[in-house]
Amino acid sequence: MMQFLGSMPLLQRLPSSSVKKIAGLIKFKDFDRGEYLAKEGEAGDGVYFIWKGEAEVSPSTESEVLGNLDLSLKRGDYFGYGYIDEAHRADVIALSKVICLVLSHEYTDLLSAESIWNAEQKKETCSMVEHILHLESLEVDMFRGISLPDAPHFGNVFGGQLISQALAAASKSVDPLMLAHSLHSYFIRTGDVKLPIIYHVHRVRDGNSYSTRHVEAIQKGHVIFTLFASFQKPENGFQHHEPMPNAPDPDTLVSREKLLESYLTDPRIPVSSRKRLAQKKRVPWPIEIRFCEPHDDVHFVAREPRQRYWFRARGKLSDDQALHRCVAAYASDLIFLDTSLHPHHRDGLKISSLSLDHSMWFHKPFKADEWLLFEMESPIASGGRGFNVGRMYTRAGELVVSLAQEGSIRRKLQPTSKL
Repeated sequence: MMQFLGSMPLLQRLPSSSVKKIAGLIKFKDFDRGEYLAKEGEAGDGVYFIWKGEAEVSPSTESEVLGNLDLSLKRGDYFGYGYIDEAHRADVIALSKVICLVLSHEYTDLLSAESIWNAEQKKETCSMVEHILHLESLEVDMFRGISLPDAPHFGNVFGGQLISQALAAASKSVDPLMLAHSLHSYFIRTGDVKLPIIYHVHRVRDGNSYSTRHVEAIQKGHVIFTLFASFQKPENGFQHHEPMPNAPDPDTLVSREKLLESYLTDPRIPVSSRKRLAQKKRVPWPIEIRFCEPHDDVHFVAREPRQRYWFRARGKLSDDQALHRCVAAYASDLIFLDTSLHPHHRDGLKISSLSLDHSMWFHKPFKADEWLLFEMESPIASGGRGFNVGRMYTRAGELVVSLAQEGSIRRKLQPTSKL
């Protein structure tokens, strides 16, 4: 039954916990051929989902608005109302033996939830990154996301936000039992943080084990970002993985915010630089980061094209594995591209960088509100592009995510003086 309910777009957009509750509350109701499933003007028992058989809607002669519509109901179709005093507006008659799953009036509030991740939680009370990943369902396969005013922007819509919100939209168009195992995305245009982003999901394929989705992020009528994601039902199989490299325990490391704060009193940093840092408004990221090898963010010096840091979402996340994968996607674009810039840094050199594409492979379940080690390196930079690869490990040493990204890295041109 869970597989049947999970195939329905009406339910796919809900928190997975809601779909599981609905599956436990559904009642079966049988109808013989010619029998009324519903009668016009009479109140029904709730919302009906046709599981087997076929029925026909027979509107009254005054119902001209239904004249050109397909009035047949087959497996996967649904009808009915959530309020006990709401009357059916047409007759529904069985054309064959029909079995319906009926969700009673008293439980139909499960069909709507303020948060797509947790039916019991309001989005204003959840962690910032979960709030960022809350999408408004506009219609089937169409969602709206926003850039929160107090979230990091980096001048334009943050790339990690586009990846994670697009993955969230795709996740809300598949069976809740399915989880993303890979995504491949392209950044096409810069996004405007002041405008909402429309995510249009295209259902490329639904198979028994795998489903594929294509998502377009749209602003002002233009596609600014595109993502392909593949989803899989849980399956047992062969196992091996590269062990986690030695890394200092995150509890022994200083947070990124404390590291930046320490610059304000560091005598090795010129007073002018410290004053400039003190005047900057620093907004805490929704993701907490602790570098394994802290470095000086004021004096830029060349170093090896690799880095490691521990990260986790600030606050407690809802218990939905799809959400945790979206949070890892959000965090994956933080400082990832910078790895390819490390060998080229020096004081006074201005560099512009921009993500071009981003891919992720999710290997095992994990919790993004617990520490994950993000190890990354850049094997090559060439042709104005930097290539980066990365791996994410749990604190227990399991490899859970692999990543690759290419970005544009260029020397920033100095403005030409006008004489």
